[in-house]
Amino acid sequence: MNVGFIGLGIMGSRMAANLQKAGHTLVVHNRTPEKAEALVNSGAILAKTPEEVGKQCRVVFTMLATPEAVEEAALGQHGFLKELPGNSLWVDASTVNPSFSLRMAQAAHKMGHRFLDAPVSGSLVPAETGQLVFLVGGESKDVDEVRPLLDTMGKAVLHIGAHGQGASMKMVNNMLFGQIMAAFSEALRLGTSLGITEEMLCQTLLNGPGGAPFLKLKENKLLSRDFSAEFPLEWMHKDLHLAGVTAYEQGIALPTLATVKELFAQAKQAGLAQEDFSAVYQFVNPK
Repeated sequence: MNVGFIGLGIMGSRMAANLQKAGHTLVVHNRTPEKAEALVNSGAILAKTPEEVGKQCRVVFTMLATPEAVEEAALGQHGFLKELPGNSLWVDASTVNPSFSLRMAQAAHKMGHRFLDAPVSGSLVPAETGQLVFLVGGESKDVDEVRPLLDTMGKAVLHIGAHGQGASMKMVNNMLFGQIMAAFSEALRLGTSLGITEEMLCQTLLNGPGGAPFLKLKENKLLSRDFSAEFPLEWMHKDLHLAGVTAYEQGIALPTLATVKELFAQAKQAGLAQEDFSAVYQFVNPK
């Protein structure tokens, strides 16, 4: 069975590679075809447009940066949904807002197809090693059908609930990561202003009750100031923005989120968009 994969960035390229290593024949598309070269050299079929993917597959994964990119790939002039055989399954692993996922589920259903929102918890290294956690929203039978593929790319598949619930959980997850990273950056800023070394601050805080486990994974980046991207700062800013949009839709106030979102916006404007999201520390505490 051919498996379609659209979006071959930092995450998608590694996820697709794991499917390929497991013996699946891939039909791939990326706006920048050069990013597909390694997969094509290993036997993947390169599609010039998303609709060419749809013509050759009954299961299609999308892993794209924004809701707008997802919608264009699925429903645009050269979208894949209209070309899929009836009752095909679309799995969107992109990080998007829940209301958008619900709209895509409805669009797929109207065209005779099935949909799962299945964003992932994890960044570059877990994607490469097949250790992602999939947060899935949709019908149980569809989750069961695609589970072998998800198991190839990840270490766990969590069926959160109905359509939109996977996207909801991912949004809550990333909102928390962004807020924790910002708070930790400010704590280090205050500590260094008082004469404590970054090394001592990390050693003490990260091994104490206030040290979130993921921060330990960022310690070397902070201390070396090597912010090569595992999860780019611009995408964290995007996710915080979508969380704000969702809070507005839900009629709730999240004042801390608003402040942290603007902090990431300032870091992005300062030229750190392509760096890892932990580079917000560079913005808060420049040397």
